Amino acid sequence: MERGGAWPRPRLMVLASDKAWPYSWGACEFNRDCYVNCEVKRAWQIVSGDLTEWFSGHGETEFSPHRHLLIGTPGIGKSMAAGSYLLYQLLHYDAEKLPVVVYYIGEQTFLFDKITKKLSAYLGKGSTLDVVDRLSWSGVKGYIIYDVAEEVYRPSVGLPCNRWGMIVVTSPNENKYELWACQDLPLQIVMNCPDESDVKAMCVWEQRSKPPQQQAEYWREVKGRMDKVGPILRHIFDEQSYDDRIEKCHETVEETISPETQYYTGLGNSTMWGGNSVFH
Repeated sequence: MERGGAWPRPRLMVLASDKAWPYSWGACEFNRDCYVNCEVKRAWQIVSGDLTEWFSGHGETEFSPHRHLLIGTPGIGKSMAAGSYLLYQLLHYDAEKLPVVVYYIGEQTFLFDKITKKLSAYLGKGSTLDVVDRLSWSGVKGYIIYDVAEEVYRPSVGLPCNRWGMIVVTSPNENKYELWACQDLPLQIVMNCPDESDVKAMCVWEQRSKPPQQQAEYWREVKGRMDKVGPILRHIFDEQSYDDRIEKCHETVEETISPETQYYTGLGNSTMWGGNSVFH
């Protein structure tokens, strides 16, 4: 909670799923908690506004939903938080208006039929493209969440199909989405890193059953990591990932040759800093 006037207001919302979230279904350990901060909610509000316009009725004017591109630093919670929250909200959207939601993550695809309450899982993109295309041409409306987990799983230029909505979740590496984006420029949503208050709220939730002294020690440990590698959730909540990140940073500095140092002179000022080598 944080103070806002006379009454405290929530800093962070946690959505817990007994069956975990699809993002973690292919992992060794299921993640049941989805952290929803202001950045995650902002992404949904943009998509929600698009849906409202889509279904509001435009007389004889045919409105096609916008294509969205959600970009953010790897490891800050785009997939687990934003992707999962978008899926949650779309699944709870009026089923008569939006009967189908498709969720791509890596080589897996999950098709949710909200009318029959049926989930179909596919491996590989080819088979699902045909299914989605048939649904579209039969007049069924739907929405696609496409999480570019790795560069080899780039979104197909054939998506979204006719009059479907779509959002691509990706790191800023243009190689992951450039071909798809060139077909019809999407509206970009830049997701900022969580701030210190967000991270502290996450620590409180994770340690909620522990004694106050142990909670305080956990927060000091996480904050110490955050001070060194930034608010990258993937690294600050996992000791091994944090150690690997520190080692990688040292290796990068030691291997940097003289011409490459000019590339980093924009740090700390207003100079535009572009290029795919910025991101992993």
